[in-house]
Amino acid sequence: MHETGRRTSRRTYLKRLGAVTAVASTAGCVGGLGGGGSGSMTIIPGTAPGFPPFETKQGGEIVGFDIDLLSAVVSNTDYELESWKDFEFSSLTPALKNDKIDVIAAAMTINEKRDESIDFTNPYYSADQAVLVRQGASSPPSNFAGLAGRTVGVQEGTTGASVVEKQLVKPGKIAQSKFNTYGNYVLAVEDLVNRNLDAVVLDTPVARTFVDRRAVTIAATYETGEKYGFGVRTDADDLTKALNDGLEQVRNGGKYEEIRDEWFAGNGTGGNASAGNGTGGNASAGATSNESTTSSS
Repeated sequence: MHETGRRTSRRTYLKRLGAVTAVASTAGCVGGLGGGGSGSMTIIPGTAPGFPPFETKQGGEIVGFDIDLLSAVVSNTDYELESWKDFEFSSLTPALKNDKIDVIAAAMTINEKRDESIDFTNPYYSADQAVLVRQGASSPPSNFAGLAGRTVGVQEGTTGASVVEKQLVKPGKIAQSKFNTYGNYVLAVEDLVNRNLDAVVLDTPVARTFVDRRAVTIAATYETGEKYGFGVRTDADDLTKALNDGLEQVRNGGKYEEIRDEWFAGNGTGGNASAGNGTGGNASAGATSNESTTSSS
């Protein structure tokens, strides 16, 4: 990871070469010339573990679909990835804007609110929202409206949180005291299994992963049509273009399908290379439907 002094010295060197304008256009953590003067630049990626299979920790290492996909995308550019930094999801955008990281890879939904403060690459995955309940739960909700009066858990800053708050909490269908937010969905699902919650609302592909791992099931889905993209700063146009070009190469070369099949095999989740993920998507549109008629892609 870059130290402040190291970044300053690189920029000073580049300024002497008359290249300070190019560096300033990408700002933040994006490094200067790479090793040996090859022209390679380093970028610091950030994510929010606890959202399997997109990003999670195994043996202290951050792994997942987003991690492998961004690595493949960057390998097709002149940039190089430094070590990953992990945050709670709600802290990722501030970290990006404050130059602590250069790119967000965290199943982040592209939406109007986020687009006001950061930029996104082209979308790389699509999803809806799911209602997760315990296996064998009595009278599970058959649709999103059926959550009224129940104790519901969400991850702070996500689409699930936005949908529940706008559609159920603000209209008074769920009491504020029954609306529980968590730093990540692993903690929320743990509380669901331990009977501290009646349901958890989260992205469909992640819900299916928890179904494979825990004693939970999907009771209903809610169409949001979310699309995930990598988040970048608004002044990093060169990086955004490079990532878009790299993503296109990953799609066209078959690597996208290879990564998708590795992380989503067996859970009924297909990913859409031409669409996009997200946590925190657009909750203003949507309709309830049964799981059997709605997929995440």
